[in-house]
This record gives sequence, C-alpha cells and structure tokens, in this order.
Amino acid sequence: MIRLFRSRIAWAISLMILVLLLGVVGYRFIADFSWVEAFYMTIITVTTVGFSEVRPLDQNAQVFTIFLIVCSVFIFGFAISVVTEYLLSRNSLQTLKKKRVKQKIAALEKHIIVCGYGRNGRQAAEKLNAYDRPFVVIEKDREIIENHEDEILFVEGDVNEDEVLIEAGIENAQYLIAALPDDALNLYVVLSARQLNSKLFIISRASQATSVKKLQFAGANKVIMPDKIGGDHMAALVVMPDLITFINQLSTEGGDTTNLEEVEIKDFKDQIDCQSIRDLDLRRKTGCTIIGYVNPNGEYIINPEPELNLEASGKVIVLGRPEQIQRLNQMFRIEQQLNAD
Repeated sequence: MIRLFRSRIAWAISLMILVLLLGVVGYRFIADFSWVEAFYMTIITVTTVGFSEVRPLDQNAQVFTIFLIVCSVFIFGFAISVVTEYLLSRNSLQTLKKKRVKQKIAALEKHIIVCGYGRNGRQAAEKLNAYDRPFVVIEKDREIIENHEDEILFVEGDVNEDEVLIEAGIENAQYLIAALPDDALNLYVVLSARQLNSKLFIISRASQATSVKKLQFAGANKVIMPDKIGGDHMAALVVMPDLITFINQLSTEGGDTTNLEEVEIKDFKDQIDCQSIRDLDLRRKTGCTIIGYVNPNGEYIINPEPELNLEASGKVIVLGRPEQIQRLNQMFRIEQQLNAD
C-alpha cells in the first residue's frame, strides 16, 4: 500500500511539473512572451485564479490556454486527491509500522514472548529491558499498544490464536511468559505454545492453587503465583524484617545495579581449568562469592563446599557488589555471552 502511494505521488508530481513546463514553453514561443511573463501566465492559468493576461492573446494563444486549463484541472485535481489521501490515511502509517515490527521480530532468535501487558506482564517487560534481553509482547488492547509501541515490540491480537503466536516468532523463541490474569487463558496459551515449540521454556502465572498442577501438566516448566509470593513476603517482613530488608537490597535489576549473577560453568571452562569451586577462586580474582550451585539435574546446593566438583552443564550463583559483578563479567566476558543468548 505504501509503495502504491509513493508511485501515485511520484506520478502526480511528474505530471504537475510537466504541465508547468508545457505552459511556460508554450507561452514563450506561441504568444512570444518573455520567460517571466510566460511563467506568470502559466501559474494564473493552471491555478484558475482569474487574473488578467499580460497582454491580449491571439487565436493560437487562446487555443493553447484552453488546452492548458483542461489539462491542469485534471492533473492538479489528481495530484491533490493523491496527496490528501496519503496525508490523511492512518492505515498507511499503521501498515508501515506493522511491517517494521514484523521485520524486527523475524530477525529475532532465542527471544522471549510475553503474553499480556497487564501488571505482571509490564513488570516482566521492565526486568527484561533492564537485562537488555530481546522480547516480544502479545497484547490485544489497541490503546495499550499505542502508548508503549515506541519502546516495545508488540504483536496485536488474541494470544489464544496460533497465528498470533507464530507472528510473535514462537518457533525461534527460547522462553514464553504467560502473564494473563485468567488461569484458563494461561492454560490454553501453554497448551498452544507447547504444541508449536516443544523446546520452549514456559513460565506461567496462576491465580488459584488448583491451577498449578494443571498448568504444569499442560506443559509449563515453572508456575508462579504472584499473590502467594506477595503474601509470603509480607508475612516474612513481620517474622524476619531485617533479613527480608537485606535480601531486598540484593538488586537484580541489571546494568550497574546487579548484586546476583547466574553463570554457567562452561563459560569458565572455556578460559580456565576449573574442576572445583576452589579452582575458580572467584573471591580473590573478582571479589564475588559463590553462594549456590545448580547441578545438571536442576538440584540446588546452597553455600557449596570449595571441593565440590563442577560439571560443564552446571551453574553457579555468585554474590557481589555491582562493581564486583561487573568485574566478573568483564574478566570472563560473561555479559556479552548472556546478551547473545
């Protein structure tokens, strides 16, 4: 559509220039006007303003003037209609935006799809933005999209439709976050997403405890209950206020404020020989402390022993001040690798 508009505008401008040139040359040689007089006569003729001629016209000049008026009326009328339609057409601008978004989504790999831009979806998007991770949001509310489309990639539509998930690049995605407020809708999304991409890591929101097992059976890898987490957090503030406040200080916002980092062992093994946590010696090299280890089976070990054997497919959880985490990322080039995932 945009290409059609451009083609029509180009034709209209070309015809307008042609009729102006034709008028100037015609009056110059048919009526023997000067170039300035010929240009003046052409302008007042094609615009039909009704000003008087430079001087009386002979019969040939009158016939030429009639021909020029007829041509200019049609050509300028066509030009005005095309330009007006282009300027006033919101569909053309929207089509262009959608085309650009589709091109950006098509170029994504191992990205995250966020279903719904409500309270939880917005928080997830902000966190992903902080870590500079590529993501796409599926939302059907046009007003929400218009308010945030300048900084976020949106796919407009019903997330329950497979075509919408495919448009969001689910075949190349690595994660999907089902953040809809309705458990039944999240269940349907999980089923559809698992069918379209069996390797997808799916995280779903749940409002009811009875929905957790259903979502897991449908294919969700992790199920989060925001209300339960909020209640537990508030109760913990009563029982252990100082401890919870301290934990809240362990920011994971990304950028220059991160205090916790998750690193795969293979990121270290590519650069140093490390068979155990003691071999890594991160405390001396970076100031960071290893507070946890995740083995290849997904089992978590809190405060692991220095002699713990490390496997390439395992992960370590490190704690440190922002500058220490930054030193860790720079020393082992971890930050670049994470952003590339």
